[in-house]
Amino acid sequence: MCITKLLQGDCLELMKKIPDNSIDLIATDPPYRVTSRGNAGNSGGMLKKDIFSKGKVFIYNDIDCIKYAPEFYRILKDETHLYVMTNHKNLAHMINTFLNSKFHFIKSLIWNKGNKIMGHYYMSQFEYILFFRKGKGKKINNCGTSDILSIPNKKTKNLKGENLHDTEKPVELMKILIENSSKENEIILDPFMGIGSTGVACVNTNRNFIGMELDENYFNIAKDRIEKAKTQRNDDIERNKNI
Repeated sequence: MCITKLLQGDCLELMKKIPDNSIDLIATDPPYRVTSRGNAGNSGGMLKKDIFSKGKVFIYNDIDCIKYAPEFYRILKDETHLYVMTNHKNLAHMINTFLNSKFHFIKSLIWNKGNKIMGHYYMSQFEYILFFRKGKGKKINNCGTSDILSIPNKKTKNLKGENLHDTEKPVELMKILIENSSKENEIILDPFMGIGSTGVACVNTNRNFIGMELDENYFNIAKDRIEKAKTQRNDDIERNKNI
């Protein structure tokens, strides 16, 4: 049975309490510093106007990777992997920052979302997943995995049919990354867990999970989703025992 530890607060402060060289994998989707004017990631007018506040799509989206990249390196064990999602306008800055923090850049993976987002130029259909390692090289567990991951971009809805989180990542996407770069019972960290897709994927693959989220509403949704995933997994285990 996996162990989950969910922490509500600023990950920059929370990560200070994690011992050096203690995490087996970090897989996360940090804030892109997205604005409604397309300064870092153009929403193309597809998001509702009422979610914008002073040009921002999200309340907590101003954190720069310069602040957390060194902490990622400190807490990861040697010979481990790191997955960080980003968009094209933050791509060069992200790669350079993590290289300067002693990580080795392996390659960019592509998440093909299927749906297209309108912009001023070509329509956007994918996001980057930057793949790094700490220390010596380590193969992924399934070397037959393509570097283009085509997973539908389906959102979890509330009772009104509204997205619970506008940049939610599919559980299946996170599951692929987790299974390829960790083993059962290892510790996975997502310091920007949003509504908990990484945590659900960890429960489903029997990994221990540490999740951090600053937004209280998202944190509570993540907590509920992960608890439901645990209940479902326990029910499945008991059902299989009786077969």
